[in-house]
Amino acid sequence: MEAMALHAHGQPLRRETRPTPEPGPGQVRIEVEACGVCRTDLHVVDGELPDAPLPIIPGHEIVGIVEALGEGVTQVARGARVGVAWLARTCGHCSYCLEGRENLCDAALFTGYTRDGGYATHVIAEADYVFPLQAEQESPASVAPLLCAGLIGWRCLRAAGNARRIGLYGFGAAAHILAQVCRWEGRTVHAFTRPGDAAAQALALSLGAAWAGGSDQLPDEPLDAAIIFAPVGALVPAALRAVRKGGTVVCGGIHMSDIPAFPYSLLWEERRIVSVANLTRQDGHGFLDIVPPAHIHTHTTQYALADANRALADLREGRLVGAAVLIP
Repeated sequence: MEAMALHAHGQPLRRETRPTPEPGPGQVRIEVEACGVCRTDLHVVDGELPDAPLPIIPGHEIVGIVEALGEGVTQVARGARVGVAWLARTCGHCSYCLEGRENLCDAALFTGYTRDGGYATHVIAEADYVFPLQAEQESPASVAPLLCAGLIGWRCLRAAGNARRIGLYGFGAAAHILAQVCRWEGRTVHAFTRPGDAAAQALALSLGAAWAGGSDQLPDEPLDAAIIFAPVGALVPAALRAVRKGGTVVCGGIHMSDIPAFPYSLLWEERRIVSVANLTRQDGHGFLDIVPPAHIHTHTTQYALADANRALADLREGRLVGAAVLIP
């Protein structure tokens, strides 16, 4: 198989030819049709997430066709189109798993971080952790960003509760999907982009946002909740300034720069800061079920697998509008 692998943090991925892997018991081998490029991949490549076993193949927004079944696999058939997301495996018996919070499992494995991911022509996945995809859904490239950007946005929105006025900080892959969910649920979206990013602001308005501006601005009305997707700690006090009394600020990233000191007055009056970690399989099924009725569409830029380093660079430098997707 062909793959793009990371051998040293901060270095470009290397293009490699490897033997096509065989699935073990309970696993499936998937021929990758598309793999989204997530900001978490940047954190892996840049060494901001610890303990990645190098070399590692990044990528966890995977759409593909089941090509081979391991021993004991009955829940998925050869030829089925499936999705593979960040959560690759959990122990199933720790207190978190038993409480329905498998996203916090201490023994969890993660696709593209602690297990090889989808920047390749083939990937191995646990059959219990893949998501069946509807045959009539859009192209694999359009579906791929749903497998993380969509899922983590969905979990963040649930953490925001019944908030009607939502601020989305960092209007990229996750926010452009979540804005459509909010519109479908009847919520009002305020989109915050890098200052001066007219293209991202225009995309937000085209997707139904009521307001779009720079992250250095305040919205035109107080927010019930804000969700931060950009990995910028300075946005936390900015979002606290934007939410009303009793409002919630949700931090949706797996990595963020340090949060600067801020006056207690920004947190007072029962404002809350919460983080969202990983996701559960229940999140995945719940979100994918609403994609068709909500008429969610992704805005993507496609790259050949061999151009993975260019896709990561474009994401790092803010040159993307929407989501990047690799095509083997």
